[in-house]
Amino acid sequence: MSTDIHWRTFLQSLVARGLCGVQLIISDDHAGLKAARLTVFGGIPWQRCQFHLQQNAQAYVPQQDLRTHVASDLRNIFNAPDRTTAEDYLRRTVQKYLKCAPQLAAWLETDLPEGLTVFGFPKAHQRRLRTVNLLERVHRELERRTRGVSVFPNESACLRLLSAILMELDEAWQTGKVYLTLDEEPASS
Repeated sequence: MSTDIHWRTFLQSLVARGLCGVQLIISDDHAGLKAARLTVFGGIPWQRCQFHLQQNAQAYVPQQDLRTHVASDLRNIFNAPDRTTAEDYLRRTVQKYLKCAPQLAAWLETDLPEGLTVFGFPKAHQRRLRTVNLLERVHRELERRTRGVSVFPNESACLRLLSAILMELDEAWQTGKVYLTLDEEPASS
């Protein structure tokens, strides 16, 4: 069974349990997730994680001394004030690397626009919506809190612990430091 079937089943189960109102999906470029996302949430905008794009770009840099320049150029694109400016920076960056790093230039032209979807959302939300950092923080917290348990007596015990941790995180997000609000003003960092 291919991974997109697993991801599709997972996403469909979320919808069956009541998930609605999805306005943006943020992920890396996982082929199975990408296919499942298109099947289940085809009309929902997708933001490819800018952190992962930054890392992926390095695979196309032919010379070590170009790495810092490429990283800086990508940061300029991602930190642009609006999508039009970001696309302009991207066009210039593609031209810059066309001769010295043609594979990078081609990759930038096809893949980098997937990381610019965030510009369609309120400016106050863009920094928080451009990566999967929030999800990765949750994963790290789950890993940190379960590392001490060498063996769970059964699946239910594992689920109880994970559920308790996730409920704690949810409560902290609801009552404490808010990661993202629907207000135009960003939450304090």
